[in-house]
Amino acid sequence: MNSLASSVFGISIPVDGDEDSASGASVVAIDNKIEQAMDLVKSHLMYAVREEVEVLKEQIKELVERNSLLERENALLKSLSNNDQLSQLSSQQAAPSSTSQAQPPPAQPPQPNVSSA
Repeated sequence: MNSLASSVFGISIPVDGDEDSASGASVVAIDNKIEQAMDLVKSHLMYAVREEVEVLKEQIKELVERNSLLERENALLKSLSNNDQLSQLSSQQAAPSSTSQAQPPPAQPPQPNVSSA
């Protein structure tokens, strides 16, 4: 057991219980190793969180830019449309069940029948 603790933690644990000062020192050494390991875990977690925050900030920036672009496009389309189109759009949004039904495609003009004879 002593060789395992020595190889894993780099410390020597005395087997004899009469050595109180050595035992106290080994407990302190173990506590120090635990604290170092916890600090290492904390620093790795903080690094991972900072990376994720940066990724999310970039995504937010892209989404804000896209939202702004879509708002400008929407304003342009509204300015180019007439009141009848806007009221038709509003009525379609108010009754979404009517838009979910299949609508027939617009009628195609008849094609001329051309024969090579």
